[in-house]
Amino acid sequence: MAKEDFNDLLWFLAVAEERSFTKAAAKLGITQSTLSHTIKRVETRMGLRLLARTTRSVALTEAGERLLHSVGPRVSGIRDDIAALMAFRDKPSGTVKITLSDHALESLVWPKLQAVLLAYPDIKLELSRDNGLRNIVEDGFDAGIRLGESIEKDMIAVRIGPDWRLLAVASPDYLANRPLPQHPQELIQHNCINMRQATGGGLYVWEFEMDGQELRVRVDGQLTFNSSYPMVDAALKGHGVAYLPEDLVAEHIAAGRLVSLLEAWSPPFAGYYIYYPSRHQNSPAFNVVVDALRYRGA
Repeated sequence: MAKEDFNDLLWFLAVAEERSFTKAAAKLGITQSTLSHTIKRVETRMGLRLLARTTRSVALTEAGERLLHSVGPRVSGIRDDIAALMAFRDKPSGTVKITLSDHALESLVWPKLQAVLLAYPDIKLELSRDNGLRNIVEDGFDAGIRLGESIEKDMIAVRIGPDWRLLAVASPDYLANRPLPQHPQELIQHNCINMRQATGGGLYVWEFEMDGQELRVRVDGQLTFNSSYPMVDAALKGHGVAYLPEDLVAEHIAAGRLVSLLEAWSPPFAGYYIYYPSRHQNSPAFNVVVDALRYRGA
């Protein structure tokens, strides 16, 4: 049969399955007369009688039975495949790729997304730890997680964590024979533990603010890392002053293992956001991840 006659064949199958023109027409959403005319056209084109009609019933001829048994299972298989595909569209599954900093990963994202993996076994996560600012579109990521101030304006941004701040800290041993800095510029006289940024390869310039006055200080020292976590260990062991997220050092400060410096110059700022292109076609899996990360207050 020609391609344009495929619908006619589907209509025949509907009559054959229902054994009724009335029921088949209702199922297909067409009139009974249109259906009857179409079946006659199929029989004429094939040169075979497919249905034996009476005033009260419809029966299949031998040719009709053979056509039903031959084509019916194939059409049914196509319908099942389409139904499965539609279910895939609505079912949270597939891979979600996110680029994020080590601090965001360890302190916020991974603790929240562990439950997602357990609840949705068909979701896969690829979490790429990177302290630089990646181009998520060019680099093939579904989303990125960064501080709100770092996100481009043409992105959709969803807050996923509370405000937080950076603190300059050092061990009591390091500070034993050195004056405590009273102003951020005095950090230039100290052995500071630097952070190497992935984007551009430059060193992070320490940023401070007090009473609306913003200050950026380029520090120097013996150690440079590209991750926050070894910086904590280096500060604890007396290797210098580190500038770190408060949640990483709060316990050490409370225990006296680290001393907080210049707190008045370290006000809170907007925390982490997940961001993605404004014209991004979100999959169910991606929506599940964003909802799990969404910040809902303290």
